[in-house]
Amino acid sequence: MKLVLIIFGIASVCYAATLSPNEDYQDGDRYFYFPGDGDNMLHLVDIMEPIDYNIIYQIRKNPMSHRYWLYSRYNPTTPQVISHGTTQSILNSNFNKDKDIVFLVHGWFGSGDNKMNRMLTDAFLRKKDVNIIVVDWSALATRNYMTAKRGVATIGQQLGEFINWLYKEFNVSYNNIHLVGFSLGAHLVGNAGKATQGRVKRITDPAGPLWKHDKNRLNKTDAQYVEIIHTNTALYGFSELCGHADFFPNGGDIMPGCWFNVCSHSKGYEYMAATILYNHLVARECFTLKNVEDDKCFGDMYPMGNGVLSKSRSGIFRVNTGNRFPF
Repeated sequence: MKLVLIIFGIASVCYAATLSPNEDYQDGDRYFYFPGDGDNMLHLVDIMEPIDYNIIYQIRKNPMSHRYWLYSRYNPTTPQVISHGTTQSILNSNFNKDKDIVFLVHGWFGSGDNKMNRMLTDAFLRKKDVNIIVVDWSALATRNYMTAKRGVATIGQQLGEFINWLYKEFNVSYNNIHLVGFSLGAHLVGNAGKATQGRVKRITDPAGPLWKHDKNRLNKTDAQYVEIIHTNTALYGFSELCGHADFFPNGGDIMPGCWFNVCSHSKGYEYMAATILYNHLVARECFTLKNVEDDKCFGDMYPMGNGVLSKSRSGIFRVNTGNRFPF
């Protein structure tokens, strides 16, 4: 059985405690700014802000506090709500157990119908007849950052249990499962992968502030193949290697056409959508991160992103892109 995870927008470092936009976040800073997924706004985070343990407890007791929205070529724009443990909700839907299943998971302040989910749902369904399941965890994602971060492992565990239920109840193959997460959603799909004991086929991209030493962060053992697309390592993106394949488009810092870091942060899912459709961003293998920085990568070619579940190559890669879709 094989499960794949694809991750992008792994949020990393932010502004320093002085709140100066010219300083990088450092471990130990009390304050930093972090972009909301979907609103393109920076939100001030105070690591001392109170965690709402009650909402996390309620979610742990009631997994239905977050929803699973099914899209297919029969309903590409209007979702069908399906439920873990409710067999009839699956049988009454357009779900097809013999087709690939792509889970899309938004980030902090995101929702099931935000730009990332709409763009990727459209790209996947245009390219291939698959099941798209959008995980709307906005009930928790719209809480303060510390609360949302603390609840990521809980919702990830529940998503993994849902996948295990699909396997047991409908004989769904882990080899047909692709988890795609953005920002905090990347760590969420990593926890889903952990709950399946790494059997899902592929995972793609994690959030950085306060995740570096967190045991619940995304790791390459969370799926058979974990791919990271680093688009803003200098500020909001996770800078360390954490996948089987780590891609650094344009060096991984500031993306072409972007004059601010929030723009670069969101480029991860835009690159993903473009590669699903065209599979044209082919990267060069780099032997060191210094090669990435200097744009001196001369290894073999390997495609970044796309929706192919059979990807297997490991390494560090760089690809240079244009500044407008499809790049």
